[in-house]
Amino acid sequence: MALEKRRAKVTFDTMNTFRDKVVARFQAVQDAICDFLTRENGESYHEDAWEYGSGKGGGRSRVFRGGRLLEKGGVNFSALEGHSLPPSAATAFAIAPGTPYFATGVSLVLHPRNPHIPTVHLNIRYFTAGTAGWFGGGMDLTPYYPRRESIVAWHRGLKSLCDDHGRDYAAMKKDCDDYFHLKHRQEARGVGGIFFDHLRQDQEADLEFAAAVGHAFPSLYAPCLREADHPVTENERKFQLYRRGRYVEFNLVYDRGTLFGLQSGGRIESILMSLPPLAAWEYDYRAEPGSPEEALTAYWLQPRDWLAPE
Repeated sequence: MALEKRRAKVTFDTMNTFRDKVVARFQAVQDAICDFLTRENGESYHEDAWEYGSGKGGGRSRVFRGGRLLEKGGVNFSALEGHSLPPSAATAFAIAPGTPYFATGVSLVLHPRNPHIPTVHLNIRYFTAGTAGWFGGGMDLTPYYPRRESIVAWHRGLKSLCDDHGRDYAAMKKDCDDYFHLKHRQEARGVGGIFFDHLRQDQEADLEFAAAVGHAFPSLYAPCLREADHPVTENERKFQLYRRGRYVEFNLVYDRGTLFGLQSGGRIESILMSLPPLAAWEYDYRAEPGSPEEALTAYWLQPRDWLAPE
């Protein structure tokens, strides 16, 4: 059934050559990532094809529930034409409220079963309103029980990707560290990655870079899956659920994509796909001194140059 749905494409009545190219490239990214996850997870996804109720276009939401690796995961694609940019978004983008807009992107969040596999997020997007248009995106890793070799491989791969496309890895890493930060807790969400926004100097080169970020995901995340069969204690599972609560807090309070989706009348199930199936909040939690749980925030979640020698 999933393969039949994949053949459906989101299209528009009016022709816009570059926009249509971006849509096709982003749909291909979604397909490639879902093929990778289906192979690794041992089970395919459930797909919902939907139409945008506040304008034109729609999307394909693909959700993994069950399988060897994933407790829940989603890989969404959308391409939307809206009649009127919400006032809050117009202020953030310095664009007149009520301006028609177009937005397309791929967004991924995976919540693995095993706490020794990190949660991961990826997004690539293209937005236009009036005469303004730009690309954005990035990906970041949120481990519970980190492995240095996996983190270093993650950042090394991202630097190589940036170098191949003439992009500044160091600047994008810093932007990632700054963005994925829970201000109310003064705490990083994870060990970072890259984050970029408002790329608009060369739209063809920016499209190539954004698509390359999406297609790089399988090779970058695959090393993290080696811990899929690591034994899990009851305490480790409880800690995973507790730390997932932090993920929920960030996505509902700070995440720009979530806020824009809610403000623009997007599909709620797709917007909130990023939330885990289970999470926990424990009052005044204190990790045991010297434990791996204490080390997560004391060491691993402190921004650092992961490519520097130890």
